[in-house]
Amino acid sequence: MTLESRLLSRLAPWRDAPAWRVALSGGLDSSVLLHLLVQLSRREALPPLSAIHIHHGLQAAADGWADHCQRLCDELGVPLTMRRVRVAEGASLERAARQARYDAFAAALAPGEVLLLGQHRDDQAETLLFRLLRGAGVQGLAAMPPSRSLAAGHLLRPLLDCPRQALSDYAQAHGLRWVEDPSNADLRFSRNYLRHRLLPLIGERWPAAVETLARAADHQREAALLLDELAQQDLAAAQIPPQTYAWLGLASLTLAPLRRLSPPRQRNAVRHWLRALTPMPDSEHWAGWQALLEAAGDAAPLWPLKRGVLCRADERLWWLCGDWLQVPPAIDLPVVSGQWLALPGNGRARIKGELAAGDWRLGYRQAGASMRLPGRGQRDLKRLLNERRLPAFVRGRLPILLCDGEVRALANLPGLDADDAATWRLIWQPPVCDPGLS
Repeated sequence: MTLESRLLSRLAPWRDAPAWRVALSGGLDSSVLLHLLVQLSRREALPPLSAIHIHHGLQAAADGWADHCQRLCDELGVPLTMRRVRVAEGASLERAARQARYDAFAAALAPGEVLLLGQHRDDQAETLLFRLLRGAGVQGLAAMPPSRSLAAGHLLRPLLDCPRQALSDYAQAHGLRWVEDPSNADLRFSRNYLRHRLLPLIGERWPAAVETLARAADHQREAALLLDELAQQDLAAAQIPPQTYAWLGLASLTLAPLRRLSPPRQRNAVRHWLRALTPMPDSEHWAGWQALLEAAGDAAPLWPLKRGVLCRADERLWWLCGDWLQVPPAIDLPVVSGQWLALPGNGRARIKGELAAGDWRLGYRQAGASMRLPGRGQRDLKRLLNERRLPAFVRGRLPILLCDGEVRALANLPGLDADDAATWRLIWQPPVCDPGLS
C-alpha cells in the first residue's frame, strides 16, 4: 500500500471536517505529510487544507525555520499561520515546549477542525520505550493515540503506522527539502538518547524492534479501553449527584460503592474520574488515596494532587480547586436587598426579597456564634451545621446574614436561610472550581 493510499484510508472518517490543518515544523515528517495531502487534494475532494507553524523562539535558527515553512507553503499553494509562543521555565524544556505548542494548537482550532500531525511508527516505539522506563501504567504505555479531541476540534496522527524510512524515501523521491533541529542530536535530552543510542542498539539484536514496540503500544491501548469501560461501570453508582448540596457545583462521588471494590478496581475507577481534573499521581503518591479511605469517620482527610485536592466529607469525595483551595478573607459587608455582593475568593451572594430596617451585614461564622430559632431558642451555629451535615470545607466560607450584630440567616440552608415569613432569602453562589486558579 502506498503512502498516499494509506493516508487517505486513515483520514476517511474525517473527510467531512470543516478544515484540515497540518502542524508544520519544517522537519521531515510534517513536510512529507503536507506534500502528501497537497497531492491528494489535486485528485480527491478534501476539506480546505492549511498549515500552522509554532515559533518557540528557543534557538537562533527558529526564524529560519519559520521562513522555510513559509517558502514550502508558498510553493505548494497552502495558507500558513504562524504562532509565536512563550515557553515556561521549568525542569523539562521538552515538556514545557510541548505544552506551549499544544496550547497554541488548541487555541487555533475552530469547532470541528482537524489538526494533522506527522508522527510515525518510529516515534510511537520511542514513546513507548520512554514511558516504560519512567514506570508508566497501561494508559501511558498506550503511547500516542491515533486520534483524540483537542479543544473544539480533533487531533489526528494519520502516519502513526508508517515507518520513518517510508517517509524518508518519499521525501527523496519528490525532492523535498526540510530543516533539521540541531537540538535533536543533543543526547542530554532523554528522547534523543533513546533515538540515537538505545533503539539502534536494540535494533542490532532485534531488527523488527520498532514494529514490535509499536504493536505493543496498540495492545496497551486496547487494554486501556477495557479498563476505561470497567471504570465507567464501577463509577455509575458512585456518580449519583448529592441530593442535599448539589448547589455547591463541585465534582463529587459517593464513597460507599467504591469501598465495595477491590483495591485495584478502586484505583482504576478513581484514576478514570480524576483524569479530566488533574494529572495522575505516581504510584507512591497513591498512598494518599489509601489514607483518605482509612481516616476516622469524624476526620476530614485531604489528598493533595497537582491541580487540586480530593477531600472526604460525610462519606463523599469532593474535588476542590481554584478559590476552594484558599481560605477567603474575613468580610463585613453592608447588604442591599436584591443586589449581588462579590465575596473575595468566595463567589457572590444576595438577598432575594426585601429586608426590614436595620444594620444588615454579611460575614462568616465566628467561634461561639449562635442563632435564635422559633420553638428551639438560641442554637450554636456549629451544632446547626453538624445537624445539616454540611461538609467541613464549606463551613468557614458559608455566608451568614446579621442584623444589628445578631445572626439571622445561613445561606442556602432550607429553614435557616430566610425569615419566618419567607419575605426574603439569603442566596449564595459558591466560587467555580476553576483549575486555572490553583
